[in-house]
Amino acid sequence: MLITHGLAAWLKGTEWEPARRMLTSHSGEVLTDQPFPVRMRLALTDLGTTFIKLGQVLSTRPDLVGVELAHELAHLRSEMPADPPDVVVATVEKELGRPIGECYAEFERQATASASIAQVHKATLHSGKLVVVKVQHPGIEGTIRRDLNILTALASLAQRRDELKRYEPAAIVREFRQTMLRELDFRREMRNLLQFRQNFSADQTVTFPKPYADLTTGRVLTMQRLDGMSIGDTEHLRQSNIDGDAFARRGAGVFVQMIFRDGFYHADPHPGNILVLAGERVGILDGGMVGRIDDELRQRIVEILFAAADRDAPRLADAIAVTCKAPVNLDRDGLSADLLEVFAQYGLETVGQFDIGGALTAVTRLIHEYNLIMPSRLSMLIKCLIILEGTAKGLSPKFNLADLLEPYRQQFMLQQFSPQTWLRKMKKMRRDWTVLAEAVPRNANNLLEQLQAGTFSIRVRHPRLESSINRVVYGLCVCALMLSSALLWSRQVPPTFDGVSILGAAGYAVAAFLLARLVLSIHRMEEARRREEE
Repeated sequence: MLITHGLAAWLKGTEWEPARRMLTSHSGEVLTDQPFPVRMRLALTDLGTTFIKLGQVLSTRPDLVGVELAHELAHLRSEMPADPPDVVVATVEKELGRPIGECYAEFERQATASASIAQVHKATLHSGKLVVVKVQHPGIEGTIRRDLNILTALASLAQRRDELKRYEPAAIVREFRQTMLRELDFRREMRNLLQFRQNFSADQTVTFPKPYADLTTGRVLTMQRLDGMSIGDTEHLRQSNIDGDAFARRGAGVFVQMIFRDGFYHADPHPGNILVLAGERVGILDGGMVGRIDDELRQRIVEILFAAADRDAPRLADAIAVTCKAPVNLDRDGLSADLLEVFAQYGLETVGQFDIGGALTAVTRLIHEYNLIMPSRLSMLIKCLIILEGTAKGLSPKFNLADLLEPYRQQFMLQQFSPQTWLRKMKKMRRDWTVLAEAVPRNANNLLEQLQAGTFSIRVRHPRLESSINRVVYGLCVCALMLSSALLWSRQVPPTFDGVSILGAAGYAVAAFLLARLVLSIHRMEEARRREEE
């Protein structure tokens, strides 16, 4: 599959039309007509469930894959044909340990929706409560585990390449593996919904589905059915005289509270997950994808907000470099200059006109261009804010997320200088210094023991030096092969053809091929070095 999509890039430049049309995706698109981001999305779609989910995760990492590819991967949809009713009933009865009639008074055997991991059925409890039942597809766990093993092997290979190692592919796949395996356990989604309901128990303007623990297992989730209008159905909302401006602020305000008040938020605020309920209450579905913010990350975010609010590009560049994983040769002056350009575009706008989604996208593009790698929690938060602003503007073009964030910025500013904050910092510093004080004598003792035993050594690792030495050795081997082939040829060592030693000629051909590879490799290394210097 990957070879097919890779060949499409090569055939794109050919003038022979039949060759350009010979490669298509499973859905019928001619691959040579598509740009790289679209081909990547189609390739992941054709590879199936696990790779679609990987693409969805990478769509939250524009710092790794770039803004354009991340935007394209956000369009990935994980749809799957529904399982036959008998299979669904058998799964539910096996998981709940009793006949389906004892679990539900009514159970609609035809699914209302089916995604890659599970499908959804409407049902009614014996108490008369309306619910939906999320049922996992049989065998999907085995498929996902097999695909994850393949991804782990590919990541191990990628980890050995110098140009890919800095992106830590093994760590990314390891984190993705944990995310996927957690998503297979519906009890985790049940706990998320219970946490959201507890956090907003005093707020009558928002509703999260109530999960039923006695009818929930790792593969079956029963939760309250919320009947309302999707905010994506703008025509229906208009006909129902829904106040789009007020609802956009109310719904976005719920997500802002999750992020900055609770540090535990719903990370997928697209229109399909938000409903308008009776009384224009906000209904929020799907608690599977969540994000968390700890005190350390919140502190980093505050530093970035302060620097941005003060239009201090050098301080913002430093804050970004500290928060993200920066390369050794980071051009901080260049980053500061580019951030000044962002300020020139967005910084003069008033709070009510500030395009926070555009600003975040611009900064994320700079992070990618300067080879910075954001913590996954921060990239998820930025993606959530961008989607949130876009979703709210779909309801009200006048909506501006900066209005809702301004009170929290002021609150953080006050907290920054509060006695509690300074006390917490002092406690952390005391712990760090205590750990350091305990470690220094032990490490010094180990060093002295190595010196006395004569086992002390210093190891210096220089990736470019190692690469150069490898090329020198490679070149010497090619020269040796060429010299030995010349000797075979000049002495006409049999077998011969028309007076030419076949072994000598073959050696020359192999040496020429290897020499061409060496020259090409050196050329690529020089190009990479030149790009880094630019």
